[in-house]
This record gives sequence, C-alpha cells and structure tokens, in this order.
Amino acid sequence: MGQESLVRETAGALLSFGHDPAALVTTCRRMLARQPSSGPLMWLAARVLTASDPRSEVRACMQAIAEDRTARFLSRELPVEAAVCVLGWPDLIGRALRLRGDLRVLVVDVLGEGHHLARRLSEQDGWVDEVAGSGLGAAAASADVVLLETAAVGPEGFLAVAGSRAAAAVARAAEVPVWLVAGTGTVLPGPMWGTLLKRAVGMVEAWEADEEVVPLALADRVAGPDGLISVSEAVSDTDCPVAPELFCAVI
Repeated sequence: MGQESLVRETAGALLSFGHDPAALVTTCRRMLARQPSSGPLMWLAARVLTASDPRSEVRACMQAIAEDRTARFLSRELPVEAAVCVLGWPDLIGRALRLRGDLRVLVVDVLGEGHHLARRLSEQDGWVDEVAGSGLGAAAASADVVLLETAAVGPEGFLAVAGSRAAAAVARAAEVPVWLVAGTGTVLPGPMWGTLLKRAVGMVEAWEADEEVVPLALADRVAGPDGLISVSEAVSDTDCPVAPELFCAVI
C-alpha cells in the first residue's frame, strides 16, 4: 500500500476520535506501532495531536496528501532520454515514470517487487530493463540518475528500501547524481525522526531488514511537493510539529 492510501485510510479512522483526546492519543500510538516506518503517518499523528481542532486538521492532512505534486514535478525534472535506476516498486517514482515514455529505466528487483514495476512500465513506450539484485551496483553506476524513494527523512538520514545505501554509495563513487524522492509528510524534525527510528529500526539484524537508514550526505537533490530542491532546503522545510505524546510506546 502506498503512503497516500495509508494516510487516507488512517485519517478516515481518526475522524471518529476527534472529540476524545485520550482515545485519539492511544489510536495514534497504535497506528504507528503497526506502521512504524511511515513518515507520513507520524506527520499525520503529530499534526492532529497538536491541533486545536483535530477533525479539521485530519481533513487538512488528507487534502495535502491528495494534492501532493511530487510525482508530477519529478517527471518534469528528469533529463530527456535519461537512464534511470530505481529499486523495487516505489509508488511516487512509479507514477512519475509512467508519465514519461522516453526514459531507459533500470529496475532493480528488490524484495521481489521490481518485476511488477518493470512489467507495468513495459506496457508503455520506453526501454525497461529488469535487473537482478546482484546487478544493483552495475545498474547504479551506469545510470544517468539514481532515484531513491523514502518513507521518512530526518536531519541526517532517510529511510528507504534495502539496497538503497549501496546504490547511493556506488552512484556517488561513479559521480552519478542521486535524487531522493520525498512526498508530502515524509520530512520530520529531529525528535520525531528519532522516535520513528526507535520503532522502525533494530527489530531485526540490519542486513535482514526490508528498509535501511541511508545518510543524507549520499543524496544530491530532493524531489518533493515543492519541486527539485537542495537537500539542506528540504530538511529545513518541515510542517511536522513535535508531539511529545508520541514519544511513548503503545499502551
């Protein structure tokens, strides 16, 4: 399920607790326990819990997610006839690529999801290569740009599908630009990012996890709701407040 669908479904459920602050806190903690790596859910919970009118804030968040222009901006910014490397089946990146028919897309089959994206893109114009996980480094080094989609961004790192750190490091060594794709609600302030990491990382060995933390230093630009911007600009422009109620574990 993409982040947009996840937030939309969760926001609908939160509307029924808008007049019960205690129940709202408990519900937000429980939803984050079920989806610990979702930046947009952390963003939604923080905004709702710190709002004077939680129900109105839920609706505002739903509208912001629905109006996210990240995919459209990304599709416009990608160079003409570029070779693009992606991992797995990222939602926003997939939408952007479907708006273009001139790209060569190298889809690395991570977590068994790359095949599905490759098949979807091959139904349209363009050149799509499905790459086995063992070819990740070669694909990243031979691309014109590596696109990495994130579920959450903090002051010094971002959370992305397993293999993203290796792809970014290879791209950096090969002087291939790495664009971080960060949709609405993914950029978190330090305290909220730290809280998310405590829930999302450390449950399994790092090399067995489906997601990993990648240093922001390996990203060159960020594609988001405001277009293609610098990394420093992206991390300094967060609309997620700090909600101390979310620092506690689910009860």
